Amino acid sequence: MNKFKRILLKLSGESLQGEQGYGIDVNRLNDYARQIKEVVDMGVQVGIVIGGGNIFRGLTGAGKGFDRVRGDQMGMLATVINSLGLCSALQAIGQKTTVLTAIRMEPIGELYTKWKAIEAMERGEVVIMSGGTGNPYFTTDTGSSLRGIEIEADVMLKGTRVDGVYTADPEKDPTATKFQEITYDEIYNRGLKVMDLTATTMCKMNNLPIYVFNMDIYGNLKKVMAGEDIGTLVHN
Repeated sequence: MNKFKRILLKLSGESLQGEQGYGIDVNRLNDYARQIKEVVDMGVQVGIVIGGGNIFRGLTGAGKGFDRVRGDQMGMLATVINSLGLCSALQAIGQKTTVLTAIRMEPIGELYTKWKAIEAMERGEVVIMSGGTGNPYFTTDTGSSLRGIEIEADVMLKGTRVDGVYTADPEKDPTATKFQEITYDEIYNRGLKVMDLTATTMCKMNNLPIYVFNMDIYGNLKKVMAGEDIGTLVHN
């Protein structure tokens, strides 16, 4: 029995770079593709949003003199590149996949609508929703919150390189302890950075739970679907 019927999987662009430190690591990409196909084969409907930080991050560019709007547009295009890479990896192992874009750019991908996304997922296709929200000043975390709410996902699965939400950054503070679950209000009060404030507020207001887990360990996505307690649940 799957814990969730329809998920929005948020993948980190930085995680795609693997051990390279930049770009797309093919081994990491293929690991992600196999994990995703496993849960589709279990009957789970999968929508995906990928960040673009392995290629370009608009906010970082703005800090180096880029116009913020242009920088964010470059970041949106970076998410499209990552989405096409994941699409290719999924198709190579026999998984039907559709790439939808937040801004019009046929023939690279069809323009996103909620109904296109849901119809494709109901046909058993993985739907990768690229280009963020299509607007500057919004992160891909906000884009994934928006898409998760729109497609009526049961949960947003935030696949990161850490295995949940901690009292502090576990990579910097060895005394940090992990939460099994935490409310949105606790995140606000503690000043924890699970996602940016806009994204977190959208999930809270629309009652979309977030499950934070380590996607970089092969098999973890399937464990989440089976209900194993390997991450942190964020909820109202």
